[in-house]
Amino acid sequence: MLTVDSLTIRDQAGRALVEDVSFSVAPGDRVGLIGESGSGKSLTALAVIGLLPPGLTATGEIRLGDAYMVRATEKLRTRVRGKVVATVFQEPLTALDPLMPAGRQIAEPIRRFRGLRGTALRDAVHAALDEVRLTDTDRIARSYPHELSGGQRQRVAIAMALACRPQLLVADEPTTALDVTVQAEILDLLDRLVDTHGTALLFITHDLPVAARVARHTHVLREGRIVESAPIADLLARPAHPYTRTLVDSARRFDAALGRHLS
Repeated sequence: MLTVDSLTIRDQAGRALVEDVSFSVAPGDRVGLIGESGSGKSLTALAVIGLLPPGLTATGEIRLGDAYMVRATEKLRTRVRGKVVATVFQEPLTALDPLMPAGRQIAEPIRRFRGLRGTALRDAVHAALDEVRLTDTDRIARSYPHELSGGQRQRVAIAMALACRPQLLVADEPTTALDVTVQAEILDLLDRLVDTHGTALLFITHDLPVAARVARHTHVLREGRIVESAPIADLLARPAHPYTRTLVDSARRFDAALGRHLS
């Protein structure tokens, strides 16, 4: 489904922000990229979908389906996005178009990739909203992003990403901007939807316990390099790299402190 081979991303000064990163995601697999801010995980995700910011250049190989994204034309990258890969970003208020109602934003990729029109398109939009467990779908479809809560906006973003049944979903810190209760609901929703549709998942986060909710295999990034790769259960039980041990120990201390506070 996705193969990343020796990916290196450099800025205009030639400084490597991501260096020699390699991993793969099989059909139906769930892979996590974990690391602190600045570790290169989000840049890696942007390279995968062909949306690196201006001034950054990628070398190496990224094969996404039948497309080689590093050297692909923008026309080919555009064809791949939505149908082969879809993305859910961290902050839906900026990821969604503020001037377009939620229903129209979901309708656009459905019209483009599934060719639906009229009543069939409207029914597909409502079905997509139902699937992410949004009630009052008529109101949600008519609402602009600023009229929705953070959790509702993220559900709309997930509905839009999955409406065309992509083979791979890239979720880049999709719960960071949400409160804890809504975060858990969104993680459960992603877990259920990718399982239902057999969608491969690339999940990017700085939070190890969050990754454990949805990922099966995990790659830990530090300063642009993968320092450890393992099934998530093994990584939590037996972290090998000192940085991974720091992440695991921090998560355990947080859980212990929370437990003491609640007891």
